[in-house]
Amino acid sequence: MENYGYIQKNLASLRREIAEAEQKYSRKITLVAVTKSGTDEELLALAAAGATDIGENRPTELRRRGDLLCGAGFTPELHEIGNLQRNKVKYIIERVSLIHSLDSVALAEEIERQAEKHGRTVPVLIEVNSGREANKGGVMPEDCEAFLLKAREYPHLQVCGLMTMGPVCESEEARKYFRLTKELYDDLGARHGWSGDGILSMGMSDSYRVAIEEGSTLVRVGRRLFLKENKE
Repeated sequence: MENYGYIQKNLASLRREIAEAEQKYSRKITLVAVTKSGTDEELLALAAAGATDIGENRPTELRRRGDLLCGAGFTPELHEIGNLQRNKVKYIIERVSLIHSLDSVALAEEIERQAEKHGRTVPVLIEVNSGREANKGGVMPEDCEAFLLKAREYPHLQVCGLMTMGPVCESEEARKYFRLTKELYDDLGARHGWSGDGILSMGMSDSYRVAIEEGSTLVRVGRRLFLKENKE
């Protein structure tokens, strides 16, 4: 039987680092464990080690792995973090805890329709195309205010904040995109407010440290959790 001690070690190390950042910056920072690079067995080991927020970018896989975790006795908070097609909303709507990638009225309408059908209200984040990349989803920064106001017209959606991926680049280069998104998050929050405490989802395995420095309240870390030899 394979020993998954490396997962427990990686998660504990990351949690310590985040706890130190929480103390330094006086804010809560949520760790979402992104599990697409892990096997089902590693996912179960991660949950057993104490990971409670689980993220997937494929809706069908989020649903399957949610079922797997619940069947094993865990009660995860499930995060849909990838591009979400309208015809896939139905697969996750009953169980998803937060959708990170709301970026169109058509998608908002479908989430509203499915959420109403299942009698629930779904927390969502507006995805910001902070790098203005033509090949990526997300709302352009200058369009976010109008989109926020439109999304709030749907009674079964709770707009909790913003998410950005940022261009693929060195972590330090990503700083300006995180900073732009944080400024937008603060501005929209001051003028319109966010549902709940507000969420700013920025930063992945290679960039979460910079994202936290720039104000992230939620980081999405995957690959780093599954390294069998973590030299950091």
